[in-house]
Amino acid sequence: MNILQLNAIQEPLEEVIGATNQGIRWQENVLDSDDKEGFVKAEIQSTKGDDITVKCIDSNQDRTVKKDDLQQMNPPKYEMIEDMANMTFLNEASVLHNLRARYSNSLIYTYSGLFCIAVNPYRRLPIYTDSVVAKFKGKRKTEMPPHLFSVADNAYQSMVQDRENQSCLITGESGAGKTENTKKVIMYFAKVAASLGKKSDEESAAASKKGSLEDQIIQANPVLEAYGNAKTTRNNNSSRFGKFIRIHFGPDGKIAGADIETYPALYTFINQGALTVDSINDTEEMKAMDEAFDILGFSNEEKKSCYKCTAAILHMGEMKFKQRGEQAEPDGTTEAESFILARVNSNDFIKSLVKPKIKVGTEVVAQSRTKDQVVNSISAMSKSLYDRVFNWLVKRVNHES
Repeated sequence: MNILQLNAIQEPLEEVIGATNQGIRWQENVLDSDDKEGFVKAEIQSTKGDDITVKCIDSNQDRTVKKDDLQQMNPPKYEMIEDMANMTFLNEASVLHNLRARYSNSLIYTYSGLFCIAVNPYRRLPIYTDSVVAKFKGKRKTEMPPHLFSVADNAYQSMVQDRENQSCLITGESGAGKTENTKKVIMYFAKVAASLGKKSDEESAAASKKGSLEDQIIQANPVLEAYGNAKTTRNNNSSRFGKFIRIHFGPDGKIAGADIETYPALYTFINQGALTVDSINDTEEMKAMDEAFDILGFSNEEKKSCYKCTAAILHMGEMKFKQRGEQAEPDGTTEAESFILARVNSNDFIKSLVKPKIKVGTEVVAQSRTKDQVVNSISAMSKSLYDRVFNWLVKRVNHES
């Protein structure tokens, strides 16, 4: 069903149609749904009962629609409005039109009452720099254009003034930008809190060893993302886990600590989705993660352990087996030999997969496994190992924060 939207009218739809029937020429803009453009502009030409004839401005074509298919749109003064809650008419078409108009002008944030709507630009925008942080610090919501920093700052100021806990909920569909916006919120809190006074000599000395507390909180994200995110066809870092990040502030408003709770989902091997994404340099991302480990105070042994476990899991996914009769057999042992990374003997590992030992009564016997059973065991084992690595990372990050 086509969705149309009247533009530049304040009167109810019935009054517009009534005035048109009285011979008054109304050339009000409307938006007609379009498969390619979403909505296209049109003008009301005439009405006959419940049928309304409109002309599409771009194609100069007429079409007739039902009155019930029309939706009202706001006057021109509401074009690209910053807070859609102030619209005279708030409906699906007017919301989409306003978001699209702002997005076309690189305005990715729009308010709707207490909510801040973000439209993913799928590119880097220079709107998160230190100078932008300084401009939003301590400003009221109405004093600055819509921005995630404004939401974060108002929550921070309410916490400091009212001495009450504040929460920021970041939600949306896959690819909406939840992970990136979460990082920006944390970054804002860290920047604002770090600017409160000078650090003591003791704090400065501790920070020089492994990074300040604010830096550690910011850098916790690259570490967790590297192990908890996955590339998809829609974006580069689709979060495969839910997380609740709690930042603790002292009486003076400075960050005193932080902790993270996770809600893990099932993981897949990395070749199940998109392997490359335009404008994303995996080498640089890897370097950033490695530096984040250092800032968080991870030892070289701890870093190497993460990398070794990760490599072992990847090799595990490459193991091949074949069916001989009712028994599965390894189709080559090259990948299994890589399990020396995890300090596991390859021969023992293969035996445990194809002929696991089980206890029957008082005896221990070797059980035959089919190829499908072995493959399922590898999948379950790889997910379990990855889950343990990731949960250890969360605990380790919380320990440092």
